[in-house]
Amino acid sequence: MFMRKKGEPIIQSLCDTDFYKFTMGQFVLHRYPDVPVRYSFINRTSKVKIGDAIDADELREQLDHVRTLRFTNSELHYLRGTNEYSERMFKEDYLEFLRAYQLPEYDLRVKDGVLVLDFPDAWSKVKYWETIALPIIKELRSEAMMRNLSRAEQEEVFAKGHLRLMEKIRKLRTRPWIVVIDFGTRRRFSRKWHAHVVRVMAEELREQFRGTSNVWLAMKYGLLPMGTNAHSLAMVLACLDRSSDEAIIESQRRLLREWEEEYGLGLSIALPDTYGSDYFFRHIMTPEQMRAWKGSRQDSGDPIIYGEKRIRHYRELGIDPREKMLIPSDGLDIMSIFRIDDALNGKIKLSYGWGTNATDDLGFDSVSIVIKVAEANGVGAVKLSDNIAKATGKNEDIERFKEIFEYNNLFSEECKY
Repeated sequence: MFMRKKGEPIIQSLCDTDFYKFTMGQFVLHRYPDVPVRYSFINRTSKVKIGDAIDADELREQLDHVRTLRFTNSELHYLRGTNEYSERMFKEDYLEFLRAYQLPEYDLRVKDGVLVLDFPDAWSKVKYWETIALPIIKELRSEAMMRNLSRAEQEEVFAKGHLRLMEKIRKLRTRPWIVVIDFGTRRRFSRKWHAHVVRVMAEELREQFRGTSNVWLAMKYGLLPMGTNAHSLAMVLACLDRSSDEAIIESQRRLLREWEEEYGLGLSIALPDTYGSDYFFRHIMTPEQMRAWKGSRQDSGDPIIYGEKRIRHYRELGIDPREKMLIPSDGLDIMSIFRIDDALNGKIKLSYGWGTNATDDLGFDSVSIVIKVAEANGVGAVKLSDNIAKATGKNEDIERFKEIFEYNNLFSEECKY
């Protein structure tokens, strides 16, 4: 079976998280360790009351357990040897920080069926909670949905899930040039099912399966850990100086410069949609950076329109787009992967960050849950994205940021994952 045994903790290693938490973690430790931030749980599927679906005491028990975990010598040794993207990626001071690391306290309550979960502390300490707490919440919900099923019915759920996974794999094999990356940690059905999915994809897709964002699974199966950074970097830096519009804009330019200073070009995949991709490529990323950086990740909006814009932009700069990488990662399934492939294959390099549809396709309705920066440096954090339905922040802050970044995007689509 692919569910935990009674009394078994959901998270059993602090490496059971996404690789970008470490790349971002070192960056933050070296530059912004003491910035006060607050991350908050957000349920974008409002019809599902997570606070009613799971037991708050059980969630608290799981969160408290994770606070007892520490990085082991073997885990630190693995991270020390991670150099696929740059020579000696993780410095010794960061590894020593991890050696002594403990997840900080959290605030948890349920109000009218709504789960309220906040993580306030210094940025260098609190940022790791996101990809730890989300899979805990998601697995508790999965258990609640399975609870009234008999053992035989539960086995049927996983048998059908495996058949769906194999059908997807067979479809991917018909296009052997397509490569996928597991991005499914945050909203996976369960830890054991996630491990099963990654193992099967690694064995059955072989060269088409590029790696996994999950460090524990990369260690377990000898895979490449994949990931760069997330929106929280841009969101927090935009909170550091709100004195002028130009200061906010400059924070985004500084982020690119400092990221390159930290890692060189090994992790030079831009994430442009925090305040709108159009503005990012017109006014934040320089032509020199466009030439030097490997490419970008598309995480909201229409991936084909986004890809076509990037291709045109590269060509305008005299850059061959076939030498640049595009990583779509927004709620992908096989059909959307194929649509992107039909439109963009051969025009730009493509890798697909395949997440919830791969690790949570067990026949139940999915939920779109996230943990985002709500506040930093004493002011409200904002994210716009290329899908305004994903926007987070206070309304007045969102409107100000729309003006600053000349945001006129009309794309709005309910988040399935």
